[in-house]
Amino acid sequence: MSLLRRLRDLRKTQGLTQEAFAEQAGMSYKYYQAVEAGRKAEIRLSTLERLANAYGLEVWELLAPTPPKHPLPRRTSKPRKHAAAQSPAARRQR
Repeated sequence: MSLLRRLRDLRKTQGLTQEAFAEQAGMSYKYYQAVEAGRKAEIRLSTLERLANAYGLEVWELLAPTPPKHPLPRRTSKPRKHAAAQSPAARRQR
């Protein structure tokens, strides 16, 4: 199964729109839409980590040839922003 189809199937299983899932994963809607549509030829590891984390999976589970067997938890809280995405002032406060 391709990554793009896996992402779409997981999102639909969770009953999420692309916009809702993008927010949950901590990325822009337009970027996620391009990923799921296959318009992003190369996806960074950090992006794969965000996608997997939003579903409560490890990256290898997201990329595995068969879907994960365990039920996916429904995430309700926003993921923590990556330090590189924070402003310098926010990083100094940590």
